[in-house]
Amino acid sequence: MICAIARQWGWTALLMAFGAGALAAAESGGFEAPAEEVVLKTLRAGHPRLIADDAALERLRATIAQDALAAEIAAKSKKEAEELLGIAPSIYEIPDGKRLLSVSRRVKDRVFTLALQCRLEGDARFAQRVWAELEAAANFPDWNPSHFLDTAEMTFAFALGYDWLYDRWSEEQRRILREAIVRMGLEPAMKVYESGSGWPKNENNWNQVCNGGIGTGALAIADEEPALCARILHEALNSIPKPMSFYAPDGAGMEGVTYWAYGTRYNVLFLCALESALGTDFGLSTIPGFAESGDYQMYLSGADRTSFNFGDCGLQRISTPQHFWFGRRFDQPRHSWFRLSTLEQELSDAGEMDLLWFDGSARGFDVGAMPLDKHFRHAEAATMRSAWGDPDAIVLAIQGGCNNWSHRHRDLGSFILEALGERWIVDLGTERQTYLGHQHSYKRTDFYRCRSEGHNTLTINPSEEGGQIYEASCPIVEFESAPALSRATVDLTSAYADSASLARRTFSLVDRAAVVVEDAVEALAPADLWWFAHTQASIALDKSGRAATLEQNGKRLRAELLSPEGARFEAMPAAPLPTSPKPTIGADDSRLEKLAIHLPGAPKANIAVRFAPVK
Repeated sequence: MICAIARQWGWTALLMAFGAGALAAAESGGFEAPAEEVVLKTLRAGHPRLIADDAALERLRATIAQDALAAEIAAKSKKEAEELLGIAPSIYEIPDGKRLLSVSRRVKDRVFTLALQCRLEGDARFAQRVWAELEAAANFPDWNPSHFLDTAEMTFAFALGYDWLYDRWSEEQRRILREAIVRMGLEPAMKVYESGSGWPKNENNWNQVCNGGIGTGALAIADEEPALCARILHEALNSIPKPMSFYAPDGAGMEGVTYWAYGTRYNVLFLCALESALGTDFGLSTIPGFAESGDYQMYLSGADRTSFNFGDCGLQRISTPQHFWFGRRFDQPRHSWFRLSTLEQELSDAGEMDLLWFDGSARGFDVGAMPLDKHFRHAEAATMRSAWGDPDAIVLAIQGGCNNWSHRHRDLGSFILEALGERWIVDLGTERQTYLGHQHSYKRTDFYRCRSEGHNTLTINPSEEGGQIYEASCPIVEFESAPALSRATVDLTSAYADSASLARRTFSLVDRAAVVVEDAVEALAPADLWWFAHTQASIALDKSGRAATLEQNGKRLRAELLSPEGARFEAMPAAPLPTSPKPTIGADDSRLEKLAIHLPGAPKANIAVRFAPVK
């Protein structure tokens, strides 16, 4: 990328413009943002210049003509555009009392669909409908900067509509769109950048979405507002490496795979906009770990690609359009295959970004050649499986990391287990009320789903607190992968440091046929210790209490309590312990049960439980 510009400008001119430090950083795999006064040096004149210029559109037309799947996606997009012609423009509404986000996303989605179809088909009706949508939003009182995701997504929508259909707008229409981008997008963003706090300092999806949306807005109107846009881009380029750098070294994010999808979507769109408008992403895409991050969803999903929904992660079948981008950009067919093979089965979430980044070259990729197990260092997540491509495979997901990361629960040491095409040990998922804290006075850890007892981990000396220390950081300290035995050990000591001098949990996948979960705990004083595993299956306990059979959809999983002697399984409702808070609002988990082990007054404990599918 830097080298391509060097060929165009010559190395001497490039050194003068960007400085030797930036080049050295790019060559070493690091990142250094360009100075404000030179960031627009290579701005491409004219429009469209964001993400897909006219040459990219010609390539897309050729792809649609040559690839049946791409043609199906294009036909779906056109049908949706036709349907939008009869739907009224969006209105200003904050349904939950805090967020305009649903409106911003609706505007963005409509503009994306209609504008692309206008460019592909040349149908003026689509442009007129884009104008109706944007004109309505330009007349909103604001884009809700108090919840800046709303502002960022709306700014992206306006940037795309302004740039892609620039030749269809009158001078007056262009003025209206530019002024809206400046007044309700870029100027509020500049206030946040200048504050030195908030989302520009974060490592989470807010940083990627806000910088991506605002940065794209700046690129759209940079020739008309060069001073403001140069400042915005300099700030965005200084800020966005924070979440991108978190992915190192193996590609995983801190917030779970569905928040990874949200953050990287805008991250990749911004990189594409930088390249198409400026000819470079200044080395952002070379930040270590970013190229590998397409692996995160591949491994943190089950045999049918349903997400392992730790923390606030959503429960859904996963793959993203940006997997195409990762596959093409970094020559990694596995990432393109992950999206392509999903779309070959189901087109329900196919959209315009799939068309823009479509890569049919990954057909025939041999997923069976991929490693079966993966430890994502830094994020401290891991998965093991018996096979790829087998709908009945055993798949185990393991949660380590830090409780105080964004969108996390007190769930260190928790796990999710699949076998025989069923999810046997489940995560309860998102507690919606934690997003509505402005409507009630409950703390996040008042809710069962956010507490250790609401997860598949240990609770020691239960109380009103969340069950694990908020500042805890629990790495995977041992990881090995071999055909006969794969093993991961999570050091949970810091999660229970107020009750234990040692807490370690080891997961073993034995002969790719059974999973053993072992806990070693040394308490500071005799402790009240609980072990939990949640399930949607029915639980039938053996008379001895030393084994249980889980059954759902005519299939069975056997759980055996290997140690300690004298302990027994219990079947309990998925509900708070007597010592826990009991909010009057929250998710209904009455359909679930949990397999439990209770060791009261234990000075130390060595617990081992074996899970195996019954075939």
